[in-house]
Amino acid sequence: MAPAQALSIPAVGFGLRLRKSEGPTRTVAAAAAHKPQNHNQNWGVGSKIGDHHKPEKSTVDVERLVEFLYDDLHHVFDEQGIDRTAYDEEVRFRDPLTKYDDIAGYLLNIALLRKFFRPQMILHWIKKTGPFEITTRWTAVMKFILLPWKPEFVLTGTSIMGINPHTGKFCSHVDLWDSVQNNDYFSIEGLWDVLKQFRFYETPELESPKYQILKRTANYEVRKYAPFTVAETSEDNLFGCARFYHVRSWADCKEDKIMNLRKNEGGIAAVLKFSGKPTENMVKNKAKELKHSLKKDGLKPINNSCLLARYNNSYRTWSFVMRNEVLIWLEDFSI
Repeated sequence: MAPAQALSIPAVGFGLRLRKSEGPTRTVAAAAAHKPQNHNQNWGVGSKIGDHHKPEKSTVDVERLVEFLYDDLHHVFDEQGIDRTAYDEEVRFRDPLTKYDDIAGYLLNIALLRKFFRPQMILHWIKKTGPFEITTRWTAVMKFILLPWKPEFVLTGTSIMGINPHTGKFCSHVDLWDSVQNNDYFSIEGLWDVLKQFRFYETPELESPKYQILKRTANYEVRKYAPFTVAETSEDNLFGCARFYHVRSWADCKEDKIMNLRKNEGGIAAVLKFSGKPTENMVKNKAKELKHSLKKDGLKPINNSCLLARYNNSYRTWSFVMRNEVLIWLEDFSI
């Protein structure tokens, strides 16, 4: 997978708990008015604020805190770290797998992610979503370095950050993953979403199309691609898809009957990943599966065509570790 550009945001994902995916892309306007769902706000923001009597007139400048986060979240996983003075001592953190009730646990979660997962983050936008609430949207790409094949985990979602109206500090942080419906702690769905990403795919260390993951659901990813080269083969009409390859030499091209190379201008595509040697029926079924998911989620393909991406030479790779992807280009996508 092409690496995402590094940026730090609040600890997300599946930090281990000890028991008792390029500077900020400030695209708030482009994000429109997307309102996160299933975030159980009563737990994250409402319950914490409910512990206080709301003052008749709060002096909290939420817009200033938005600007503060654009700078501070850049340091989550570097040596400087976040400014802990911006958080209450009893800050409540929750994601589908992790839960802490104080600033010490909150910082421990960040430290564990940094140590074992080497997170690379992209922050898409930050905006005020309530009188005492700020929402961030992010992509996290992590590698679990303790396993030999260093499996890569991708999470996308939002963080709902509650503000204490008395202190003007952050008092809660709830992470919501796009890939699960049940974002409550402890979510079996969330655990399975992580475990299935331990799956090993053989991806050659070759130059691949550059992309940024904008959203990852349970079934597919939405990526923003830079221009790349497509290798057309004599089997393109058979599969009903154009195909691109990652090859070491023209000898590989000849083995796979590559007839022509052409440039693709890139754009935003929905991508479904699968293993095995891609037969005609397999490719058609995967494309059908992806189209069904897009229709269900209300996303619009540009046309009825698709692109089959193959990352391995079929004569040199075991089929069960081959990495293949079906791509469908989208229109009018925003996060």
